[in-house]
Amino acid sequence: MSHSPIRKDKTCLNCRHVVEQKFCPNCGQENTDSRKTFHHLFIHFFEDLTHYENAFWKTIRNLLFKPAILTKEYLCGKRLSYLAPVRLYIFISFVTFLMIALFPGHKEIITSDKNHKTDKKEIPKNIFTGNLNDLEPGNDFDSFTKEVDSLQKFAPKEKKLDSFSYWLIKKVQYVKEHNTKKDLIEKFTESFVHNIPKVLFIIMPFFAFFLWLFHNKKKWYYFDHGIFTLHYFSFLLLIFLILFIIRKLVGLFGEDNPLIFISHITDFVGFIWMSYYFYPAHHRFYGETRWVSFAKSVALFFINSFFILFLLILYAFYTFVNLH
Repeated sequence: MSHSPIRKDKTCLNCRHVVEQKFCPNCGQENTDSRKTFHHLFIHFFEDLTHYENAFWKTIRNLLFKPAILTKEYLCGKRLSYLAPVRLYIFISFVTFLMIALFPGHKEIITSDKNHKTDKKEIPKNIFTGNLNDLEPGNDFDSFTKEVDSLQKFAPKEKKLDSFSYWLIKKVQYVKEHNTKKDLIEKFTESFVHNIPKVLFIIMPFFAFFLWLFHNKKKWYYFDHGIFTLHYFSFLLLIFLILFIIRKLVGLFGEDNPLIFISHITDFVGFIWMSYYFYPAHHRFYGETRWVSFAKSVALFFINSFFILFLLILYAFYTFVNLH
């Protein structure tokens, strides 16, 4: 707290409101002399830092181990002791992006034989009497793509594939030629990890909407569900961040180092806690009976799982399109 003397002028320097006390009732700025000594700035800096640090660690501790407490405290008006929900989520997202940038994945691209040639002039039998259903890919995808190329080049217009189907087949061919199965798994995994904060951000408003559908509209506003969602997704992102850091730090010692079991244990514990967390958070915040909370938690889990699965399918297709 500042010990600077109060200005004799009662006009707030920030908003020009009349100030009768130490702090402006309109904007909250302290009505003290704006020209201060270096000693005062030094002391004020550490006072603010200590206050922020206390609020930060208190917020993180409650977020991890006391489901729904932050949401209840915030909606009850106790807000100065914790980080605001939006600021909390943005901060965790920023740190997550930073850690992902500091610990990038390792890409290992294995290309196919560049000497492989496709004879596009080869015309398969019965090409003018059939269509896509007449083509038999079997286990030889290269032969299949040759037939498709011939079909597109020499067959009548009514027998040719539509542009999207042909593009998709050629894309599959390109990806298959330039990536092994291991490459594809690594690329999809890395892309997914890098985009988890974005995916969660997209899902949040829908998650809050599903909460709104399941609860009393007169008692709970969409804003209330939004605050609950911000805290819950901050928790999910924080757990992901912790597991990510542990996994990367352990990985620095090599894939076969004896500490790798630590990463497996933390992954397992983190997954269990992430899966269970929503139930006590829902029960404590909405104040419903345990069985009602359990039933709604299960229903919301499956609804959001299907919705997330749909988004992941779109995401997987987007990633596939952008594979090189």
